[in-house]
Amino acid sequence: MTRVTVHKLDVRGEVVVRYDAELTEQFANGVRLEARWTRPELPLGYTRFTPGDLFVEWFYTDRWYNIFEIHTAEGHLKGWYCNIVEPASIAAGVVASRDLLLDLWVDLHGEMQVLDEDEFAAADLDDAARARAQQALAELKAAVQARQPPFHAIA
Repeated sequence: MTRVTVHKLDVRGEVVVRYDAELTEQFANGVRLEARWTRPELPLGYTRFTPGDLFVEWFYTDRWYNIFEIHTAEGHLKGWYCNIVEPASIAAGVVASRDLLLDLWVDLHGEMQVLDEDEFAAADLDDAARARAQQALAELKAAVQARQPPFHAIA
């Protein structure tokens, strides 16, 4: 497998998180990656990221979101964390996307929780980016309700 570096960019376009992942699939409009959670445990209330968790990640060059399917180190599905982002830049072993702060958590039963709405509302975003972010959130919710991949594993 090919190793790539993922850069999560903040609203200003500056790198705030950098980590290594394995490229498991490349397709016309994006990539699928796998990465392990290597940071300290992160309790979020609705779930917990723990060292060794497997993140299967989809980044798209033509969609305003990415999707992380999260499994325990033992392989049990925890749920999906979806980031509203600008379309990803994918080139020369680097995948980068600018985070627009709005997120969606989807649990094993398809229950959805929109996250960080206050941060999104306060963010310095132009009207076009704000509208695209809202549209992307609606697209994700529709994909969950229709059980489209990768949400087809919802119980």
